[in-house]
Amino acid sequence: MIRVMVAGLGNMGQSHALAYHRDPAFEVVGLVNRSTPTLGPELAGYAVSGDFHEALARLKPDLVSIATYSDSHADFAVAAMEAGAHVFVEKPLATTVADARRVADCAARTGRKVVVGYILRHHPSWQRLIGEARALGGPYVFRLNLNQQSTGPTWEVHKALMQTTPPIVDCGVHYVDVMLQIAGSDAVEVRGMGLRLTDQIAPDMYNYGHFQVLFEDGSLGWYEAGWGPMMSDTAFFVKDVVSPNGAVSIRMPETARSDDIDTHTKTSMLRLHKVGQGDEDISMADEPGHQELCEREAAFVARAIAEDLDLTRHMAEAVQSLAICLAADESVRSGRPVNMKEAPWAP
Repeated sequence: MIRVMVAGLGNMGQSHALAYHRDPAFEVVGLVNRSTPTLGPELAGYAVSGDFHEALARLKPDLVSIATYSDSHADFAVAAMEAGAHVFVEKPLATTVADARRVADCAARTGRKVVVGYILRHHPSWQRLIGEARALGGPYVFRLNLNQQSTGPTWEVHKALMQTTPPIVDCGVHYVDVMLQIAGSDAVEVRGMGLRLTDQIAPDMYNYGHFQVLFEDGSLGWYEAGWGPMMSDTAFFVKDVVSPNGAVSIRMPETARSDDIDTHTKTSMLRLHKVGQGDEDISMADEPGHQELCEREAAFVARAIAEDLDLTRHMAEAVQSLAICLAADESVRSGRPVNMKEAPWAP
């Protein structure tokens, strides 16, 4: 049984803790949160500590699950590995490429497993979309976005996230990871633009942005993300992959809303369009919801540890997707494209 400590008890942290609680492969030995959280009935019996490092030293877990704010991810992950624990860490892996590489280097040196929370990798509908897109053949056009009309507690969470991380980085890593899986090609150039649509965030932060990625194989990608009560609920969820031979798209029902967390992962239906052929609609009505996806992710973590899976490529792709999104942020701030081959973090 894998003894797990969960750090960070927001929406994602509690979902991960529930997944470990329900999976017989794990034993939850403790929870960590800076403030006193409101826990659901299944988690209410667990002790909550306020100090990550004290709890790590006292509990000596086999696995540390990190769902804290992004600026603590790298330090907590490295501390956990140095203490002998494997790591699950929510995306983004870090807030700088240097810190992301520090985590990857520590994993290689210590032999500890690190799984990054790219939940779409465990989603059968997204796996199908990626497979169908690859079968069409490139080069590709990627049209992807996720805008969230957030209010109340969700807006408070978004404002807290934006103390360190803009939406195009926090959410963008998911979808750049999808681009990388489909294209199988390195990024050449990134161009970004952003706008601050509220005075409730720092003057140097923006809550809306979009960027373009040019790949070595000729593929190009567009991603857009915005948070806040001012965001439109029209065309908030666009997921299109186009190739010379056709396209594959996620089609959402008209009733879908951007403030529903399951909407961020549910696909409802895939439409496969092939040039010269009729369109094929593929129903995804029985796909897993958000909590079940967290449980699938936990099961993968257990398998990675038990079967000693080689996660070298997983880590490299996590670093690469983060580097592209951080290049987009740099482009937003500088007003200039970023050449990925000449950037300070280039291999």
